[in-house]
Amino acid sequence: MTAPASLVWQKSTYSQEQGECVELAEDGGGAVLLRESDDPTVVLSTTPTALARFLRAIKRGG
Repeated sequence: MTAPASLVWQKSTYSQEQGECVELAEDGGGAVLLRESDDPTVVLSTTPTALARFLRAIKRGG
C-alpha cells in the first residue's frame, strides 16, 4: 500500500534518535496506518481495535 503524501505521521515514543522507529497515521477513513522509518514505502493498514488488541498482547508477552 502506498500512503498519500498528505498524511501526518507520528513517531513512537520509544523511537531511537537514529531514526529506527515505527510511525503511525490515520487515513481519515477509520484505518490506522503503520510504517517503519527505515522503509517508509511499506505501509500496513489496520483498525484501531485490532491495533489495540495487538499492543495488549505484546505487553502481556503473548
